[in-house]
Amino acid sequence: MSYKSLPRSYPSPLKGFEDAEPLSDEKNADGKSLVNPSRDGLSGAYETFVDPLDKSRRGGFDIHVYHFQRNKEQARYARELWERIRREFPELRIYRFWDAPVGPHPVAMFEVNVFTPAQFGAFVPWLAVHRGPLSVLVHPNTVGEEGITPAEAELRNHTDRAIWMGERLPLDVDVLKGAAATAAAAAPGSSGTS
Repeated sequence: MSYKSLPRSYPSPLKGFEDAEPLSDEKNADGKSLVNPSRDGLSGAYETFVDPLDKSRRGGFDIHVYHFQRNKEQARYARELWERIRREFPELRIYRFWDAPVGPHPVAMFEVNVFTPAQFGAFVPWLAVHRGPLSVLVHPNTVGEEGITPAEAELRNHTDRAIWMGERLPLDVDVLKGAAATAAAAAPGSSGTS
């Protein structure tokens, strides 16, 4: 199964606003930005991750901070950043510091999970300023998407839905494709071949 064969349907981002009044072209006082329509209160996305983001123990986003393990300066900086994050953001889930590639990740890394939009909004901008020479992958964790297996969602989350800071690194998506193919073969009604 190739990655490109995964379904790529995207529901309209205007769902729920189909009957809304047309937007105006009126500009704000700065003469550049547009006047937006008012609404009752802020979007719920400020308080709770939107579906299909995982709101359970896993967390809505994984953040992988990479370093080239043979580059002593990068490895030192990454370890210092890992320690600083643990001290600055003790409420976040932070995993061990890997000295070698693991899973689909091409170089050494450490992982941080965020569970709320407030955590995401605080941590990601902080990391953009403090990541130094390190590349960062931010990817969502999604659940319950109709017609998509959890393994296919993992592949999509690490690729189509990924956000990168710094240099984008090539993930070993064969690891994720293998999980997707195994899950598809084990699905009810499957012939067990791919």
